[in-house]
Amino acid sequence: MTDDLTMKVLAELVPPGSRVLDLGCGNGAMLAHLQATRGCSGYGVELDDANVLACVQRGVNVIQLNLDEGLDMFDDQSFDVVLQSDTLQHLRNASVVLRETARVGRVGIVSFPNFAHWPNRLSVLLGRMPVTKRLPFQWYDTPNIRVGTHVDLLDLALSNGLKVLDNFGVHRGQRVTLAPNLLASTTVLKFSR
Repeated sequence: MTDDLTMKVLAELVPPGSRVLDLGCGNGAMLAHLQATRGCSGYGVELDDANVLACVQRGVNVIQLNLDEGLDMFDDQSFDVVLQSDTLQHLRNASVVLRETARVGRVGIVSFPNFAHWPNRLSVLLGRMPVTKRLPFQWYDTPNIRVGTHVDLLDLALSNGLKVLDNFGVHRGQRVTLAPNLLASTTVLKFSR
């Protein structure tokens, strides 16, 4: 559930004219934004029927695919950029999908809600699971199968042999480079093989 301000920050990481694969593209808003503002082309990958229909209605090319089954249909380095915005926390095989992202794209960009953001820490300290704009569901009703932090994402990338090109947080549409694990509601990682 990436908001418009965060979407703009992520879009700035995508070079104009790039061929993009958006994994877990939802309703296609990000890819439509990249097409309109950055002259990008590409495909979205989505599982949910309603979101696939929304992509088609937006004019976004979409492939219906379960990401946990892999990206075998795509050749190595077949995209300039592979995006995963609010996707990784829904997947069972996060390491596999991260490596596949690096295989399929020259550059991968991943973002997800940062569970270590200070309001979330405060909620846990007070004995409650956080419910925030970035984590809007009760613990028993969330589509997330895992939560992660900025440090967790860095560790995951490095343990899978990926080269970190950039990492920062985002909060209210602003980049957070100072203590992003504490001060950012969203974590962002740009990486390659």
